[in-house]
Amino acid sequence: MDNPYAGAKVYVNPEWAAKANAEPGGSRIANQPTGVWLDRIAAIEGVKGGMGLRDHLDAAVEQSGGQPLVVQVVVYNLPGRDCAALASNGELKPDELPRYKTEFIDPIASIMADTKYANLRIVTTIEVDSLPNLVTNVSGRPTAMPKCDVMKQNGNYVKGIGYALNKLGAVPNVYNYIDSAHHGWIGWDNNFNASALQFLEAAKAEGSTPANVHGFITNTANYSALKENNFTINDTVNGTTVRQSKWVDWNWYVDELSFAQAFRQELVKVGFPSGVGMLIDTSRNGWGGTARPAGPGPKTNVDTYVEGGRYDRRIHIGNWCNQSGAGLGERPTAAPASGIDAYVWMKPPGESDGSSKEIPNDEGKGFDRMCDPTYEGNALNNYNKSGSLADAPLSGHWFSAQFQQLMQNAYPPL
Repeated sequence: MDNPYAGAKVYVNPEWAAKANAEPGGSRIANQPTGVWLDRIAAIEGVKGGMGLRDHLDAAVEQSGGQPLVVQVVVYNLPGRDCAALASNGELKPDELPRYKTEFIDPIASIMADTKYANLRIVTTIEVDSLPNLVTNVSGRPTAMPKCDVMKQNGNYVKGIGYALNKLGAVPNVYNYIDSAHHGWIGWDNNFNASALQFLEAAKAEGSTPANVHGFITNTANYSALKENNFTINDTVNGTTVRQSKWVDWNWYVDELSFAQAFRQELVKVGFPSGVGMLIDTSRNGWGGTARPAGPGPKTNVDTYVEGGRYDRRIHIGNWCNQSGAGLGERPTAAPASGIDAYVWMKPPGESDGSSKEIPNDEGKGFDRMCDPTYEGNALNNYNKSGSLADAPLSGHWFSAQFQQLMQNAYPPL
């Protein structure tokens, strides 16, 4: 399939649907499809009595009723995972590539290759927040992190992703989409082409080829607005370009749709197949509610113009944890725009990004101050406040207050 989402329904995770239905008003969205996250080895079989990969695929076969159905699976357990963050550090140490291959990827590939799932269209999101860190958060960059230098030097992000692409890509009905950050991460000159080349290196590692990459996904578990309608990158105020505003900060993109379409062209230019498609995670980028601007800001100067008109109400575009004021975005839709295979809810709304204080756990998850609403920031967000919600649980755990906020601020409204 050129676009696996075309003419197909998408799997509704019954575990997420049950949590949504249990919330006041949650039944309005409980039938929406969301991603199934395999974020540790135990998740393949199911954690604490929960559904494992086979359970989800069996349920998907039942949901399909013999009709085309997409199942969305997030493959997320690289060695040294999330080298620039702590809330989602994984179980595998930086040098545990052999375990990643044999205990994580191999079993997933084996299950997906079972002939009873051959009629499903299995979309994999490959390793969120990994390869872009090798571009932006290594030595020589202002936001260098020692752990990211380790992963750059040992090559285990590149090798791990190449291995995953090769093994999963060998299953005929699996469609691999590599995570490609978001415009507020790699939309700058010095990150854009470098990221595309970094993805190409991974696509050629461990026996893989770019043919194993069906596409890319942007904004996974993030908050960047899909389309900023009140200003464009080409606008000027009193002769000053929008790029010079504090919010845009010399980026070439102001929203995810323009970035995803342009980045797709860059990926093809560096050597990916011309048919690659993009997914955009719209699960939390609606930014509706009473704070949504009705029009552009005043043209006093470029900052008042952008600040007054932008939908994305984060304090800084680098803020990523349980953002205050966020809302559900566009509902999952196939082929919504040129070059875009689908808008998806890959991050299930209501699942926390990380705990707002340290919580001991056996899930390999640390405490990141970016999830603490009192935190004054770091180099990654230019020392701004974190903008995160209080009383958040561990990443992946249900966060009722966030779920209610997302529904309240949904755009389009519920």
